[in-house]
Order: sequence, then C-alpha cells, then structure tokens
Amino acid sequence: MATVTFEGASRVYPGADRPAVDALDLEIGDGEFLVLVGPSGCGKSTSLRMLAGLEDVDAGAIRIGERDVTDVRPKDRDIAMVFQNYALYPHMSVAENMAFALSIAGRPKSEIRERIAEAARILDLTEYLDRKPRALSGGQRQRVAMGRAIVREPSVFCMDEPLSNLDAKLRVSTRTQIASLQRRLGVTTVYVTHDQVEAMTMGDRVAVLDGGALQQVATPRELYDRPANAFVAGFIGSPAMTLATLPVEDGCVAFGAASVRAPGASVLLGVRPEDLRRVPVGEGLAVEVEVVEELGSDAFLYGSALLGAERRTVTARTDPRNPPSRGEAVHLAPDPARVHLFDPATGRRL
Repeated sequence: MATVTFEGASRVYPGADRPAVDALDLEIGDGEFLVLVGPSGCGKSTSLRMLAGLEDVDAGAIRIGERDVTDVRPKDRDIAMVFQNYALYPHMSVAENMAFALSIAGRPKSEIRERIAEAARILDLTEYLDRKPRALSGGQRQRVAMGRAIVREPSVFCMDEPLSNLDAKLRVSTRTQIASLQRRLGVTTVYVTHDQVEAMTMGDRVAVLDGGALQQVATPRELYDRPANAFVAGFIGSPAMTLATLPVEDGCVAFGAASVRAPGASVLLGVRPEDLRRVPVGEGLAVEVEVVEELGSDAFLYGSALLGAERRTVTARTDPRNPPSRGEAVHLAPDPARVHLFDPATGRRL
C-alpha cells in the first residue's frame, strides 16, 4: 500500500490551446478510495492515465509513496488498472486471464494458483474459472477484470469508469461490491467516473475536476453541504441545485415573497430541492409545475418561476403521497439556513 501524490502535474496535448490537466495538486492517503469526477473532457481520465504511466507528464511530478514515478515505465509502477471495456483476452479462460500478468512476471505456479483461488473466492468466481469471457455476463466479466488486478497485489488500483458498460441495476450492486472489496483489501484506489451518484456513494473523498483544473476535493458530505464554488454546487447533487443570480437590496435577496440575507450588490443564490418547502399563497416564490417525477419513496417537481428578471427552472422535493399536478401553481420558500451564496463574478462560495 502507498500514498499517491500529484505535485503540480500537467498534461498538454500537442496542438491543444490549454492543458488537459492543469497543475494538479492532490494527495491520496494510504488505503484511501478517491474518486475523480467531472463532465466529459474535464481531465479525470487523463489524470488517471498519467498516474498509470499511459500519458506523459509535461510539468510537475507524480509520486507513489516516496518514489517519484513521473518517468517510470507503466509496468514498473506497481499499479493495477481496471478498464471500462474489461480488456480480457477472449481466447483465455477466466483463470488464465487472471494469471497472465503473474505468469509474465515469472511467479511460481503454486503461488499463482493460490492467488487465483483466493481472488476467485472473494469475487464469487470459483465456478467460472474454466469459462471463456464470452460465456460470462457483463458483471461477471467486470469481476474477472477486478480479479486480475487483485492477484497482482499492487500498491495502487486505477479504475477507469469500470461500471459504464453495465445496466443500471447491475451498476448499483457492482459499485457496492467494489467499495466493500476495496475497504477489505485496504489498497489505495483512484477511481474515475462521470456519474456523480457513483462518486458520492463510493469514495472516501471525491475530487471534482472541470476544464483540467481541480475544483474541490472533500468528503461526499462536505461537497454536498459546502460546495467550494458554483460549478461544484451545480454538478454535485441529483436533481441539481436551483441557481440564479439575484440583486441584493437592503442586505437581502428576494426569493419571491421570501427573503434571504446576503452581502454585496448581487449574489448567485443556490438552493437544493430538499431545502425548498411548500408555503401558503402569498409567501415564497410562485412556481408553475411543469413535470412531476414520482420515484416511489420520493417525488420531485420541476417548474418555472420568475426569479429576478428571468424565468428559471426550479426543482423541489415534494410529498410523494400527495404530489402537485402538472399546471398547478405552488408556492415555495427556501430554508434560510440551507441556502448557498456564491460570488456571481468568480463563482466562489461566499
């Protein structure tokens, strides 16, 4: 096991007008499960590939433990990679796929058998060891890819969107298995995903990237409750936070008939769906309901309202047993203690 440190690490692709990863400073603890998350093109996969040695580091450094691996070949970094497409050899059995790297490394056959048997037991693959990948389901193939990484007993696991090829139900069960397995093995893990729900449910900490730059790294709860800027606020959370730039008058910003104390001449106000409550007519903000999303234990209304000088979409959690109807007018007010305020120019949290 080992720590992983990015020290001002940058990657600039030839012909690009800006870095794919821009001076990334990030320290990952020994045995930590850290998730890199962000929209497409934000630099998360490039960061992972830099750690694995599959992309050059054009500036800065990367360390595993005390060892500078910036210019070390991938095979010498003591890292195991789990890819999105499984990358299994179709002509080999499950056992042969799991054994391949150990065989190339010249490990004794008895040791290889022991490691495969242990990994298969952990991953519930024992009865499939003689099968070829084509005879397995997507979830089973992903477990084989995990097993191939486990048997190597690396210092670091690198996982690049390993669940993106699975169906929705299988993704939920497999992410639970991966998180549980990582905690059992205690191996430092860097996990890339574009799915913020996946990030929030799996990571000890989550690093949010945008435009190649690190926006915030924190525990899932801290990211949700205290986003560092408007990008993190809008990206983390499902359904997304309602955000609107509003003028400040007499030290308060108006949310319909409700008001919230705020500094400056204007603020970017954010409020999460669960922090909006229905209030009597004449209080709060008048919202025309356009869609109601009923999820059984939860329900969310999506409506339009005049916020400041513009009509905007407003999302709120509502009573799942008595949701409003489409076209109905409801009045919503925010919990003043749960409102998020950001600088409208910089996006930084106030």
